[in-house]
Amino acid sequence: MRARPIRHVMINTNGLRIAREKDFVARLAENRRGLEVYLQFDSLQRDALINLRGADLRKIRQQALENLEHYGVSTTLVATIKRGVNDAEIGDIVRHALTWKCVRGVTLQPVQDAGRNENFDKTTDRITLSEIRNRVVETGVFGDKDMIPLPCNPESISIGYGLRNGEKVLPLTSLIPQEQLVAVMPNTISPEKYPMLREKFVDLFSLSSGPLNTSERVCELLCCLPSFQVPEGLSYENVFRVTIVQFLDRFNFCVGNVKRSCIHFVTEQGAIIPFDTYNLFYRNGTIDGIRAALAGQTFGDARQGEEAPR
Repeated sequence: MRARPIRHVMINTNGLRIAREKDFVARLAENRRGLEVYLQFDSLQRDALINLRGADLRKIRQQALENLEHYGVSTTLVATIKRGVNDAEIGDIVRHALTWKCVRGVTLQPVQDAGRNENFDKTTDRITLSEIRNRVVETGVFGDKDMIPLPCNPESISIGYGLRNGEKVLPLTSLIPQEQLVAVMPNTISPEKYPMLREKFVDLFSLSSGPLNTSERVCELLCCLPSFQVPEGLSYENVFRVTIVQFLDRFNFCVGNVKRSCIHFVTEQGAIIPFDTYNLFYRNGTIDGIRAALAGQTFGDARQGEEAPR
């Protein structure tokens, strides 16, 4: 990371090693500037964890958070939400996150038909982004006007940012006059009215915000508000966010959303592939079969055309 122009590294993990090896967490903490742990945290209940992960991981999650808290490693809790399994816990997960100083936010992902997802039923298991957003609003941490579409991909990602003081959160959107907030949102009819505010707003509400730049971006946004005085010592520890990310599968695939994707895989060959299409077509080599079938069909059609009587 240090040898390359990489500003933000996020470790996506189930937390097993972090829970069991405190020395490992200590080594992570040595590089915590620009590093964040993306910790799988689907539920506080045994039955839901058995359903989603096949094991009761409550003690593992607790120990992992204790170790991360001890060393002050920035952490985001990540929950896959499945209807009838853990969707009633969304508020509990958000409130639980606020009890840990090291946790910078929660990411909620509606279950998709990809990966280890046995017996998935699209009619009973799926939950929409809008439904999860409503559950977040019910927590009272962020209001209806605070959970807004992400500018780069508004149909698939919703995000709320706030300034945190202990377990209390002051939503950033509540600090921006509504007429200015409307002006900086995508597809506005008057984006030129507050160009600086729009720029800083879009910068902050971007998935590229991380430990190195989030507090700076918050300060820059607040400085655009003439009536707001930026608190001294504002840092990433004072930021709390809730993000809802809806990925695509074969049942809700949309080419338009893929083109707007903000999250990608980079292959060893240097190709950049949207997360959704990678899971659907590349992870298990499905794309090779599709390409072979298309190539064979094209070749067969050509042969048939050549043999047709003239």
